[in-house]
Amino acid sequence: MTTEQSDATDGGRSTADTTGESEQPATTRPKTPDEGTSTADKPAVPATQQPVEATAVDQPVEPAAAQQPVEPAAAQQPVEPAAAQQPAETAAQEPVKPSAAQSSTAEADASAGKGDSAATDASAAKSENTKKNDPAEADGSAEPGRTDVKGTHGKPVRAWWRRWRGGPKRPGTASGPPAGGGQQAGGAVRVDGAETAKPDPWEAFSPAGEPVPTRLGRATRAVGRFLVHEWTLAVVGALVLAVALTWPALRYPLHTLPQDIWDPSLQAWQMAWSGHILLTNPGQLWQANAFYPESWSFAFSDTLLGYAPAGMIGTGPEAAVLRYNIIFVLAHALATIGAYALARQLGAGRIGAAVAGVSYAYAPWLLAQAGHLHVLSNGGIPLALAMLARGHGWSLRYGYRPRQRHEGWAYAGWLVAAWQLSLGFGIGLPFAYFLGGAVLVATVTWFLRRYLVRPVKRPFGARLLVADLVGGALFAAVGVLLAIPYFKVAELHPNAARTLGDIGVYSPPLSGFFTAPGESRVWGGLHEGARAALPWPPEMTLLPGFVLYALAAGGLFFSVWRLRHRLLLLAGVLVSMVLSMGTEFFGGTWTYGPLFEYLPGWNGIRTPGRLMLWATLLLGLLAAGAVTAFCIRVRELAAQRIPSWPGPWLRLATLLPLLLVIAEGLNATPHPVAPPQPAAMRSVEGPLLVLPSSQNHDQPVMLWTTTRFQDVVNGGSGFTPAQLEDVRRVTLSFPDQTSVDYLRTLSVANVVVVRDQLAGTPWEVTVDNPVEQLGITRDDRGDVVIFRL
Repeated sequence: MTTEQSDATDGGRSTADTTGESEQPATTRPKTPDEGTSTADKPAVPATQQPVEATAVDQPVEPAAAQQPVEPAAAQQPVEPAAAQQPAETAAQEPVKPSAAQSSTAEADASAGKGDSAATDASAAKSENTKKNDPAEADGSAEPGRTDVKGTHGKPVRAWWRRWRGGPKRPGTASGPPAGGGQQAGGAVRVDGAETAKPDPWEAFSPAGEPVPTRLGRATRAVGRFLVHEWTLAVVGALVLAVALTWPALRYPLHTLPQDIWDPSLQAWQMAWSGHILLTNPGQLWQANAFYPESWSFAFSDTLLGYAPAGMIGTGPEAAVLRYNIIFVLAHALATIGAYALARQLGAGRIGAAVAGVSYAYAPWLLAQAGHLHVLSNGGIPLALAMLARGHGWSLRYGYRPRQRHEGWAYAGWLVAAWQLSLGFGIGLPFAYFLGGAVLVATVTWFLRRYLVRPVKRPFGARLLVADLVGGALFAAVGVLLAIPYFKVAELHPNAARTLGDIGVYSPPLSGFFTAPGESRVWGGLHEGARAALPWPPEMTLLPGFVLYALAAGGLFFSVWRLRHRLLLLAGVLVSMVLSMGTEFFGGTWTYGPLFEYLPGWNGIRTPGRLMLWATLLLGLLAAGAVTAFCIRVRELAAQRIPSWPGPWLRLATLLPLLLVIAEGLNATPHPVAPPQPAAMRSVEGPLLVLPSSQNHDQPVMLWTTTRFQDVVNGGSGFTPAQLEDVRRVTLSFPDQTSVDYLRTLSVANVVVVRDQLAGTPWEVTVDNPVEQLGITRDDRGDVVIFRL
C-alpha cells in the first residue's frame, strides 16, 4: 500500500472525496454495511471554520485545495480488484490509490479535518515522524477519544478498537453506515438527511416493545378505565345495594307499593300529575285535578316536583306504581352516593365513606318512613354539600386548598340543592336554613382569617364568587317560587295552620332514639314492647343504629378528624337530636319553640322527628373518621409484614364495620298490592265523586285518575279542606235529595260507588235504593255503580 493510499484512509475519505480531475480510472468497490458516506453526501464546511492540521513539515494548507468541489466522475471511479478482494476489515480500511493530483487534494482535505467529527482535538496535530514513533497509534490501539488523522507518510489506523470499545465510529470511513447516511457525533447516524440513533447490538436480546394501540384498542382501554374508576364502582355498588336492601320493591313493581297503599298512592299520583300537566298545560300546575273545586290543591302537601321528568313517561296507575317503585330504589342509591361523596370530599377513606353512605341511607329509623318518598328522597342534601365543598377547595381533613377550587362544582352544588328543595319543604326547609347558615359562617370565617385574626392570604377568585352569587340566587328563587303556593294555601285554609300542641303529638321522647321500628328485621321484634309505650311509633322510633352509635363514639377518640372538628360534629349531633324531640325537651321553650314561632315556614313542619336525618349524617361522618383511621393503622401493620400487604383477616377487619352497618339496615317492610283501578275510571267523565270517601280511601282514588286526570272531589293530604269535610258529611246518606242537590251546586256530574269497599259503610244499604224520583240515573257495572247527576 502506498503512502498516498494510507493518507486517504487516515483522512476518512475515499477517492470520491477528492477534488479535481482523475488522471487514471479506478474501479468502484461495493460498500460494506459499515461503510460511511462520502463527503459528497455531507454539507460543505467553509475552510475558515474548519480546524487545520499541520502537515509533516508544519506548513499551512492551501485554501483553494481545501475548498475544491467534489468531482462527480471521481465518485464513480471503480476500486482496484486487489482492494476489493481483501478481507472485510482490511478492505474497509484500504482506499483506492489516487493520482498525484488527487493525493495532494486528499492530503489537503485530511489536513483540514474535513469529514472527521473528532478533528477538533488539539492532540491530532502530529507530524509524520511522531506517528511513526507512537506504537499505540500505529497499530490502532489509540484511545477512543483520540484523533486519528495521519500525515502524509502515516500508517492507516484500524477501526476495530473503536467498534469493540463502543466509541463513535469515524465518519467517512469504509466502516461507517450505508450510502446515503453518515456517522454523527455521539453515535447518531444520518440516513438520507435524517438523524437516527446508532443501532444497539444488544437490542435483539431486549423485550419486545409495546405495540401501538389501534383506535379500537384505545377506546377499549378508555372504557376499561371508566369501568374500574372509583366513582363508577361507587355508583354501581350503590345501585346493587339499593336493589338488595329494598327488596322486594322490584319483585312486582307494577302492582305493589312499599309499606302501605295510602301515602305511596298519593305520591305516585303527584309524580304522574306533575309530568302530565307540564307537558299539556304548565300554567295549571298548582290547580290539580284532585280536591275539586279547590284551588292551589297541588300545594296541599309536599309535591315531589323534582321528579316531574319521570312523570312524563307512561300513563295510568300501573305506570305510576312502576315509576314510584323505581324512584323508591333510586332514592336510596342517591342517598348512599351523596353521603359517600361528602365523606370522601371531607377526607375519609373509601371504606369509611362507604360506612357513612350506608348508615345514612339505611338507618333503621328510616325503615318506618318507607311510605314517605319525600323523606327518603334526601340524597341531594349531602351531594350538594359535597359539590359545594369541592368547588370551594375545602376539606375537613386538609382544610382550605385554593388550588382545588373549581367554579363548575359550585354551580353543580347549587343546582342539586335547588333540586332537593323542589322535592318538598318537609326535608328541604331545614336544609335551606342550614345552607344559609353555613354560607354566613363560612363568609365571616374567611373574612376574619383573611384580614383580622392571624391574617393570611386566602384567595377566593372572582369566578367562584360569581358562581356563588348566581347559584345562591337560583336556589333562593326556586325556594321563593315554590313557597308562594303554600302561602296561598295557608291564606285560603286557616285550618291548615298548626300549633305547638299539634307538634307535641308527634314529638318523640328520649327513648325513641334507642327504639327501632317494626320494619327493622334485626331489631323490630326485640323492640316491640318499647314501641308499645310510644304515643305514635311511626314517627317516634328514631334509632339510627347501635353499630353507628358505637363507631361514632369511637370516632370521638380515634379518628382522622382534628379534635375540634370531632367536637363540632358531636355538637351538631346533640343539637339535631334535641330539635328532633320537638316539645319533649323541656317543652321546646328554648329549642323547637323559637324556630316554630319565628322562622318562616317552620310551622308547616308537622313531625320534628324527621330532623333526625341530620343527626344520622353527622354520626356517619364521625364513624367514617374512625374507620378511616383504623384502615390506616391496618396498612401500617401490614407494612411490617413479609410480604407487605394485608392478610385476609386484616382485610376482613376493615370491612367488618361496613358489613355490620349493612346488616342493621335489613328490612321487613311489607309490600301490599295497590288497589286495582275500576274499569269505569278509564271512561267516566268528571267532575266526579268516588264513594266511600275518607283520607285513606281517597288516596288510591287519586291514583286511579292517572289515566285521564279527570277532576275528582276526592283527595288526601296533610290536612283536609273544610269543603271536602262537608262533602263527606252530606253524602253519608247518598243517594237522597239533599246530597244530590249539594253535589249539583259543586257541578259534580257523576258519583262512582265502589262496591267492594262498602262493607260497614252507610252505602252498603243505600246503594241499591231507587233513584227515579231524584232526577238521576244509575248505571250498574258490576264492581262499581255510576250515578249520573
